[in-house]
Amino acid sequence: MHIKSYPSILYFGTPVALISTKNPNETDNLAPISSIFWLGWRCVIGLGASSQTAKNLMRTKEAVLNLPSVNEAEAVNLLAKTTGTNPVPQTKLSKGYRFEENKFKIAGLTSRRSETVGPLRVNECPVQLEAVVKAIHNLAEDDDTQRGKIITVELKINRIFLHKSIIMRHNPNRIDPMKWKPLIMSFQEFYTLGSKVHNSVLAEIPEHLYDAYDKKLAEEQ
Repeated sequence: MHIKSYPSILYFGTPVALISTKNPNETDNLAPISSIFWLGWRCVIGLGASSQTAKNLMRTKEAVLNLPSVNEAEAVNLLAKTTGTNPVPQTKLSKGYRFEENKFKIAGLTSRRSETVGPLRVNECPVQLEAVVKAIHNLAEDDDTQRGKIITVELKINRIFLHKSIIMRHNPNRIDPMKWKPLIMSFQEFYTLGSKVHNSVLAEIPEHLYDAYDKKLAEEQ
């Protein structure tokens, strides 16, 4: 039996990402997000338009999407109620946010230089995706109250770094789903993937048949 419901949050289970961007003073901003999905070598993320990450993306058009595993959950928590915006916006103050400039330090994370963009990679994250902004769209343009407050950002992946511990044996271009334990956000709580529940007919399709044009471009860089 279904009942009519009005949840405040519709995060039914999406991966957490730590997105690194460059601040105007060249310091490094690092923010956890979980409004994110991929198609090919393109990624779409959702952000509050007033966030420091959004401002940095609009200005520099560059980022690194660092995907934490279950082992980095505490580091994500240490960043969760911080912002690179000073003064802290009232909407975030009411939720307990505070201003922090050195995000890597407070989270106990170390950085690695990127190859194709200015923002730094998070060394501890098993997946690191260097990306450039290709489009920015306003969300809820149909509503006077929400217009201009939320944006979606389309990112093109330029370079991918994977930790050896999650790579499929004998194939450096495939992630082993049995080894990769991403940090998942579901209704404000942390989870991860469990055991395989059923065979998938899509798994019968060779992965290389999904190769995107953007992947070919990245290989040529």
